[in-house]
This record gives sequence, structure tokens and C-alpha cells, in this order.
Amino acid sequence: MAEKEERLRRTMMFVPGNNPAMVKDAGIYGADSIMFDLEDAVSMAEKDAARVLVYEALKTQDYGNAELVVRINGLDTPYYANDVKAMVKAGIDVIRLPKVESAEMIQQLEKDVAAAETEFGLPVGTTHLMAAIESAKGVLNAPAIAAASNRMIGVALSAEDYTTDMKTHRYPDGAELEFARNMVLHAARAAGIAAFDTVFTNMADPDGFYRETRHIHQLGFDGKSLVNPRQIPMVNSVYEPTKDEVVKAQKVIAAIEEARIKGSGVISMNGQMVDRPVVLRAQRVMQLAKVSNLLDEEGNYIEK
Repeated sequence: MAEKEERLRRTMMFVPGNNPAMVKDAGIYGADSIMFDLEDAVSMAEKDAARVLVYEALKTQDYGNAELVVRINGLDTPYYANDVKAMVKAGIDVIRLPKVESAEMIQQLEKDVAAAETEFGLPVGTTHLMAAIESAKGVLNAPAIAAASNRMIGVALSAEDYTTDMKTHRYPDGAELEFARNMVLHAARAAGIAAFDTVFTNMADPDGFYRETRHIHQLGFDGKSLVNPRQIPMVNSVYEPTKDEVVKAQKVIAAIEEARIKGSGVISMNGQMVDRPVVLRAQRVMQLAKVSNLLDEEGNYIEK
């Protein structure tokens, strides 16, 4: 099994797999993860052409340090098998399966991916997986889905299908999603993988987008699925740590280094022991500070 890289996944940008210009330019916007969509964004008449387009792009385009994800068509579609084979052969980082309702669906995908890896001479375990949860059944089975495979890197809530299944619709305050968000988030945390919030489609309401992003950040989501590159800096600004958070994290990191030099297994700061959750939180704050360009070459916070 390939190691699951610890990385930031604040933004996962949807890219329609049938749009050559968007596929080509997807790497210029700075998304942490780029997700090429072969499912809902592509009509049935264009499924094969979109698959070829994304395959060729993955083989020829440079997307920098972005994590490359593809949303394939569902297990129950005639496009699924060819999607899996083509994307594994192309070397995709992560395959996102839509409409997941059970652990068995992820386990079937895992078997099919392993077969494709073997067929194309790739080490078994190279390709990671994630699940999109889009129904009441999927939400209730989220813990089993999140833990279904060691290949899993994340679970994502997809609100449009979910709210339809619940016989409701999207509201500005998002109250209809609270249970689903918390189920998906707790399932991800229990399994040790990432949790992604659903897209916000109303580009005419940036204030609403900010409110929703702040809310899901407060809940603990790793990031958000996006439909427009203009949303990327908006999400990043919400996830950006404050000066006080950075300074506190630096003190924790300094205490860790001091304990290492002394050969001590106990980390203390201001006479108090620093436990593991505090250390992990400090490390994540510093990771965010670095990618947000908040530190100078000496590691000092840059005032804005």
C-alpha cells in the first residue's frame, strides 16, 4: 500500500472533463486538489470523449503540486469499468466514487482498481480512493464507508442529491445539512481521513459563501469542494491562521525542539506539559502559515 501523504486539502476544484480549455488550465488557479469530473458535468454522448481528454491531459499536462482527482461514473453505469481502467493507467492520484451508500461499494472499487494496477504494471495500492456521500443511506453508513479501505483518503458530502433524497432543498442557513455534515465529519475523523464539504453554487452571494466556509471550518472540515476558481482564495483566507495562532504554534514547536535536544520525552511550555493534540494542532497551524506565505525567511510572522 502506498503511503497516504499528509497534505492540505482546503480546496477541491471541479473541472468538467469535457471542456478542453478548463482541463488544460486547471493547474493555474492554485487549488490544493483538482477534480476532473466524468460524471454529472458530462452528457452521455460525451462520456467516451471526456475520458480520453482527461487521460491525455493527465499524461501530458503539468499541474504542479496539486493533488489530481477524478470523479468517475457510478458503479451501476456502463462507463464505470472504462473510467477505472483509463484513470489508473493515466496515474491519477485519487478516484472519487459518486453516490456511495455502503462499504461494499468502496470495496468493489478497490478490487477493480487493484486489477487495473496489475494490468498496467503499477504497484498495487498506488491509487487512492474517496467517496461522495449523496443520500440518507450513505450518511447513515458514513462510518463504514470511511473505514472501508486503507486506500481511502477522504469522504465528501454532496448536498444536491442528498437534499433531494431528504425531500427538502438547500437553504441559506444550511440547517438541512447539519446532521449530514456532522456524520460525514465524524466518520472521517474516526477513520483518520479527510472530510470535504459540499459545493456552494450561488456565485452571486459571496457573503453566503464566506459564512458557509467559516462554518465548516469551525466544525473541522479539511476543505470544500468548489465549482469556480474565484472561490479558491476565499476559502484559503478562511483557513489562514491568525498571528496569535502562529505565535502560539511557534512556541509549541520550540518546546518540542528543546525537549529533543535535552533527550526528554516530556514536552513542557511555561511549566506546563504539552500533550499530543496541542502538538498536532501547532504543526497544522505552521503548515497553513507556510502555504499562506505568512512567514518570512527567518520564520517570523509577516504583518499584513
